[in-house]
Amino acid sequence: MGEEAMKENKLLDSVRSVVFKESETLEGLSTKIEGYDFNRGVNYSELLNSMISTGFQASNLGDAIQVVNQMRNWRLSDESPGEDCSEEEREAEFRESVRCKVFMGFTSNLVSSGVRDTIRYLVEHHMVDVLVTTAGGVEEDLIKCLGHTYKGDFSLPGAFLRSKGLNRIGNLYIPNANYCKFEDWIIPILDQMLEEQKAEKVLWTPSKVIARLGKEINNESSYLYWAYKNNIPIYCPGLTDGSLGDMLYFHSFRNPGLVIDIVQDIRAMNGEAVHASPRKTGMIILGGGLPKHHICNANMMRNGADFAVFINTAQEFDGSDSGAHPDEAVSWGKIRGSAKTVKVHCDATIAFPLLVAETFAAARNKSATS
Repeated sequence: MGEEAMKENKLLDSVRSVVFKESETLEGLSTKIEGYDFNRGVNYSELLNSMISTGFQASNLGDAIQVVNQMRNWRLSDESPGEDCSEEEREAEFRESVRCKVFMGFTSNLVSSGVRDTIRYLVEHHMVDVLVTTAGGVEEDLIKCLGHTYKGDFSLPGAFLRSKGLNRIGNLYIPNANYCKFEDWIIPILDQMLEEQKAEKVLWTPSKVIARLGKEINNESSYLYWAYKNNIPIYCPGLTDGSLGDMLYFHSFRNPGLVIDIVQDIRAMNGEAVHASPRKTGMIILGGGLPKHHICNANMMRNGADFAVFINTAQEFDGSDSGAHPDEAVSWGKIRGSAKTVKVHCDATIAFPLLVAETFAAARNKSATS
């Protein structure tokens, strides 16, 4: 072989060693990517379980299902008793009874959508412990008891809809008449609350107002009703930012004096996390904004949550809290470094019902049939 050929072979060997670099084995260390085989028929539970090995956001959804099930299944008995725990905390029966405290947050658009019924299911069966939402998340639940929301189109011109008295939320239409019904329903309740404030010295807070509205609506399609009935607190520090705020504004002119104290509620909300011990805490947060930060910030008071599932489409690159990944919250002490976390980059109207189907609902159905 000539010298030139030897040089070429040496160069080729060098190129091959770069291109065909030897791999470390992943066998037994990582999940093999494969999808659901429809030759096995249509089994929705198995389909959802296959998400974790599908890749991309399907795998994130599969991870979220696992984290929520870990959250649901955790018991204090899974941990070794600490040296400083009480006698009660050492008892096996007590330890088996102590579960993870679940905080759930969601934005108002999800209550406008059919996800409201998924939220109602969780609250009805007391599967979550603390709720945080926006003013819209409160009022839309009540308004749906008074009038319907309809499927529309993302692209119909706003001026045309305005001329018809129709309000658009994405591809949903809400007749303006629904808000007129809401005013007729809520103003007498605000009058009564003001009377109780004067006569009985009731100090109203956003969570107390929401509980009262849940009691007054008395409708089983309402998650506020079930939260009131099951004594599940709903916190909303932005209670005036929506139609509910409009009603409070109008009421302040025709019958002034109603006071709603937000300081009591921040103590109560932070206390939900601070006094959760010896329970672990978990967060399920749909969307971003106020509900996401309010839950995370409360959990900072206890050095972070132990489980976290975020479902939203917001990106982190503008520095928004809405788009922030769980690891950013770890840097603030809002989520523990040892926590099980996942963010699903997906429209919650798609991902959340699927997640509930393979976690809370599957467990309840299994319990009912066993």
